[in-house]
Amino acid sequence: MTQPVNASATPLADPRDGLFKAVDLAGDVLASVRPEDHDGTTPCPDYSVRQLSLHLVSVLRRVAVIGAGGQFFSVPHFAEDVADGAWAEAWAAGTKELRSVWSDPAVLGREIGLPWGPVPGAAAAVIYTNEFVLHTWDLAKATGQKPAWDDAVLAAPLAAMHRAVPREPRGGQVPFGPVVDVPDDAPAIDRLVGWYGRRP
Repeated sequence: MTQPVNASATPLADPRDGLFKAVDLAGDVLASVRPEDHDGTTPCPDYSVRQLSLHLVSVLRRVAVIGAGGQFFSVPHFAEDVADGAWAEAWAAGTKELRSVWSDPAVLGREIGLPWGPVPGAAAAVIYTNEFVLHTWDLAKATGQKPAWDDAVLAAPLAAMHRAVPREPRGGQVPFGPVVDVPDDAPAIDRLVGWYGRRP
């Protein structure tokens, strides 16, 4: 998980457009992973390209399940049922389900059960936009892709990270490496992954 600490701090009123766009971009990057990439390493510690792809599919499914009131741990950490090369097909099915659940405005006020406690649906949308963005960056970096990042989509995750995750100390409840400083005028994606401790 890449969740920020205290990520239930008030997000934008309706962050679902950012969530949907982050999901779509993740799907584009996932669909462009080549067979020769599968065993490659990623910036996400201990995850190969294959493992990160399986985890992303699982996160997609989980967001649909918890948005509908289901249990977080009912969805496994990795989508082991998805064969190599079938990730894009699984993503399309998972995206359809996620959009079906999260297109209902009522989900924003629904209590979403997460391992560290319940949060409103609006906060959960920002948390998972963050996770999709970070892992999409990880996967793109590992496979030599250069997706077109939408600064408007990154605004809420970047604000949430700065608000919820301290620069220091890190460790313990803050499962990220030391902040990698980037210029203030750097692209939003570089500033976001740098705050996570990734090196842009």
